[in-house]
Amino acid sequence: MGNSGNNLLAVMAKNIDVIAMPVISLVYPLYASIRAIETKSRADDRQWLTYWVLYSLITLFELTFFKVLEWLPIWPYAKLIGICWLVLPQFNGAAYVYEHFIRPFYRNPQVKIWYVPRKKDVFSKPDDVLTAAEKYIEENGPEAFERMIARADREARARRSNYMIFENDRGYY
Repeated sequence: MGNSGNNLLAVMAKNIDVIAMPVISLVYPLYASIRAIETKSRADDRQWLTYWVLYSLITLFELTFFKVLEWLPIWPYAKLIGICWLVLPQFNGAAYVYEHFIRPFYRNPQVKIWYVPRKKDVFSKPDDVLTAAEKYIEENGPEAFERMIARADREARARRSNYMIFENDRGYY
């Protein structure tokens, strides 16, 4: 019995990342996240929301670079240490990452990822062709609008007549 107990400890020691990783990276954060939802503190909410974002990024990183990471035997242990730093309340790593990396980038982005045009009047009509046509008619009258459309039509026909027309696949006519 003593020998099998030593074998079990040896197997557990060799596979500590396989045993500890789900507990440290999923079970405890799940429990702590539920507790954070039930408190009125925003600090623990930020800690656990940030943790889940970082955990998702780590998982995406692993999925993307799986072939490279399988050649690094130290990766599971490095990941376990990193997850411990993010999770354990003594370190508050997820909150640290948020305060020092995510928040400054979010508050003052160096690269504009999303372009959202800002309008002075949120409830104004969209700037589209119909709105522009209605505005032109209001300012110049319907006759001026009809003249403008006729002129644009003549110019479009003139441009089309300058192109060569393919009658068949063998040449120009």
